[in-house]
Amino acid sequence: MDASVPERAGVGWVTEMRPSRLALGAVALLVACTGPSSGSGVAAQMPEQSPPRVTTLSDLGDRPRHLIELMRDGPLKKRLEGCAALPLRRTRFSIGHRGAARGFPEHTRESYEAAARMGAGVIECDVTFTKDRKLVCRHSQCDLQATTNILAVPALAAKCAAPFTPADPATGKDASAKCCTSDVTLAEFESLCGKMDGVDWRATSVADYIKGAPGAAAPSPVACGKVMSHAESIALIDGLGRAFTPELKTPSVAMPFEGDYTLERYAEQLVAEYRDARIDPSRVFVQSTSRAVLAYLREHAPDLARNAVYLDEEVGGARYDAAVAELPRLAAEGIHIVAPPMWALLTLDAQERIVPSRYALAAKASGLDLVTFTFERAGSLEHGDSEDYRSVASAVTGEGDAYVLLDVLARQVGLRGIFSDWPATVTYYADCMGL
Repeated sequence: MDASVPERAGVGWVTEMRPSRLALGAVALLVACTGPSSGSGVAAQMPEQSPPRVTTLSDLGDRPRHLIELMRDGPLKKRLEGCAALPLRRTRFSIGHRGAARGFPEHTRESYEAAARMGAGVIECDVTFTKDRKLVCRHSQCDLQATTNILAVPALAAKCAAPFTPADPATGKDASAKCCTSDVTLAEFESLCGKMDGVDWRATSVADYIKGAPGAAAPSPVACGKVMSHAESIALIDGLGRAFTPELKTPSVAMPFEGDYTLERYAEQLVAEYRDARIDPSRVFVQSTSRAVLAYLREHAPDLARNAVYLDEEVGGARYDAAVAELPRLAAEGIHIVAPPMWALLTLDAQERIVPSRYALAAKASGLDLVTFTFERAGSLEHGDSEDYRSVASAVTGEGDAYVLLDVLARQVGLRGIFSDWPATVTYYADCMGL
């Protein structure tokens, strides 16, 4: 997910944001969910014991309750305050974006397990491939320098598409590196440690580069996340009793890869791994930014195509009007679920109230279900640095508005589900409102 965010923004923008003090307040839940780390540093491993289960909404940690405390007084706040003792129920309205990426290394076992504990009914694996054509979970084919410790492993760093180059303060040149899943084999990929997404563009050493910008992210209890193959993610998410939302990522390398690995073969593999695991197609919500991929599913895997999600990256900037006009044609093609970014679904009326946008209204008029991304992404509503709400920024005054935004998306826009970096917040709302 995140069709509208450019490659550098997917790493540098996140790491350079100021951490929310509310995110820091979530550490108690992180520790309760994972137990203490058995070591320190990038190579430390997490213990294997199963963490305690949450059983009521009040067990979802400090963040949902703290956000409610920060809300302005009114009926919504009063209703949310009264729900803490309700039993926790998983809900497909709450979608774990790369797991629970606000506090856990994305696309790792620990992140997926945390999302399930937070009540997410659907969990995402962004799918890409390795040098030996095995499918793995990564947000981008070429983000290993930011999401793993690959640069700290000399034998694997030597295989990166572009080696680490330190920043040059004299010229203002950023530090850089580019390490792709297609640079390494599955076995090599699985030897890596997943870490919190981020690099320090000002770094002059590998250690500082992979550590990320100082103070850029809330602390995580996971020092070495277990990275996942796509097949492993299927087994794990199935065992957790959750639904799946794989995104077939657009390759960052030229296709056919090394002359013989085609886009069709890539899509065939994704379908085959759900078939091989005997997963009920009703539990799988394949995502893609490509209408051609969705057309492939309709022809070759119609049972999976019924729940397929079109990630609408055409909605940005000057293309907004064209994207709205295109919605009836998407429905005519056989697409049933569309996922634009959150800002595209919200606007302000003449009284500066947050209301559904033209896109949201046109999608519903076309018979399309809506999903959106990404709630609770790094960034602060208090400081106005969340791009996800840029269409209504003037009406957002602080973190307490998070539930106001979610309420408009849920009850006025009529979302089918929402991707969240911290699913506990969405689960609390959804269970309280009976979604």
